[in-house]
Amino acid sequence: MELKNALTVAAVAGLIAAGFTPATAQAEEVFTGKSAGDFMIRARGLLVAPSEDASISPIGGDTDIDESFVPEVDFSYFITDNIALELIAAVTPHDVTATGTSVGNVDLGDVWLLPPTLTVQYHPLPKDKLSPYFGAGINYTHFFSDDIPGGGPVTGIDYDDSFGFALQAGVDYFVSDNLFVNFDVKKVFINTDVTIDTTLGRVNADVDIDPWIVGVGVGYKF
Repeated sequence: MELKNALTVAAVAGLIAAGFTPATAQAEEVFTGKSAGDFMIRARGLLVAPSEDASISPIGGDTDIDESFVPEVDFSYFITDNIALELIAAVTPHDVTATGTSVGNVDLGDVWLLPPTLTVQYHPLPKDKLSPYFGAGINYTHFFSDDIPGGGPVTGIDYDDSFGFALQAGVDYFVSDNLFVNFDVKKVFINTDVTIDTTLGRVNADVDIDPWIVGVGVGYKF
């Protein structure tokens, strides 16, 4: 009887194990990587570091534009497993100074940039957890909220909006099938014509801002 009971218990245990094994396997997360139709959103912290160069007429000199640390959100949509479109949205404030002019250094106040950038990305390893990408695209930069310091020679300033190219490289590392961390570097080419009104007359400047944009953040794949 004891042997029969033991065999019965073993049989029941075997059936239970057999019944739960597939369910357990199904419960384990399967990593699918990046696929056509996927939508991804990232939130990053950015360092925006201008590589500025300027021609200021008629007083000569150059410009100094400070770095900025800002939050950013971007969205990616995968057309194929390897090709995605990315749109970034952020605003960056910068202090601007005209340096080495014939009248010395001139504080031009601060200005905000809204530089939405659309890139086409190539993802060579879409099914790997460590998944790099490379991209190129276009940028439109809108300048706004320029704040002129009081008591100085500058009475007004206007920045023309800009179209330019953008280059990109980055990597996603998936910690689960949906959640990942991201590192991204962009070079954005921004050129603007600046009109500066002063107490001594009008000054024109052709300014290349051309920032490096370095971002670190997290993302989620839908």
